[in-house]
Amino acid sequence: MKTSTEVGTCLPAAPAPMHVWRSADGIRLAGDSWGDPDGTPVILLHGSGQTRHSWSGTGRALGDAGFFAVAFDARGHGDSDWSPIGHYSLGAMVRDLECVASTLGERRPMIVGAGLGGAAGLLAVGENYLNAQALVLVNIAPHTEPAGVSRLQSFMRQKPGGFRSLDEIADVIRQFHPQQLQSPNPEGLTRSVRFGDDGKYRWHWDPRFLAWPRDLPRRHSRFSASARKLKLPTLLLRGESSEIVSEAGVEEFLRLCPHAESADVQDAGHMVACERNDVFGETVLRFLVRQARADQSATRRAVAYS
Repeated sequence: MKTSTEVGTCLPAAPAPMHVWRSADGIRLAGDSWGDPDGTPVILLHGSGQTRHSWSGTGRALGDAGFFAVAFDARGHGDSDWSPIGHYSLGAMVRDLECVASTLGERRPMIVGAGLGGAAGLLAVGENYLNAQALVLVNIAPHTEPAGVSRLQSFMRQKPGGFRSLDEIADVIRQFHPQQLQSPNPEGLTRSVRFGDDGKYRWHWDPRFLAWPRDLPRRHSRFSASARKLKLPTLLLRGESSEIVSEAGVEEFLRLCPHAESADVQDAGHMVACERNDVFGETVLRFLVRQARADQSATRRAVAYS
């Protein structure tokens, strides 16, 4: 099994994970946490090609608000192990989420997932693998735009031989995110790449992740079935100019899950958490605070009538 240290060296500014868990099939999962461990738990799931560090700002804000936020690197990403057989199915991602959630004991977590992480959260809840308090889906829905998905995959496939410098990586990101208001954060870049023995920088994820087969019609059917079964408070959050989740995709999701809420983040695309982290974080925090208060009120009523 390839571990994170066998695929290149972490840059000095990249912090070591605070936690390590083992998945059902032995994959080492690396994670961080913020806030009081006795607070309402929130599990943050990153998107394809990202790492747990994409949630650092949101995690700190949740911790400051009294939640216990946990983010972990998906298998094959960041400091988590690469699958020895290249197993990166959504089923495997769901089981990894179950593993991390099990460390919380009997408490029901809130789930916030972007892209790939949102897909795992949707299936985990919709297919009854996980009993959660609330669900936030960030730029993920049963219907996605094929052209947008193709563009994202093309971006992820760039430079398989590696980048010569962090500046080169920053240029590639700017071209992919022209709407991003700020230049790529140098600290963020150091947490997203590894430095190889050949003097090249490479993304912090297993290239075999993109080779995993994706059956889009089956995916749509499975995601739609899960959306129909959702009973918990749900928010679909979309970058206004997302190429992957369109307005039509949002409308379809709301037909499948009529009680869900939706919100657009202006001046943001697919990587909404990176492009408008301030607005994104505030929107997520308001929703989760409201749901936590409602859950606490319901618990008090249940105790009063017991």
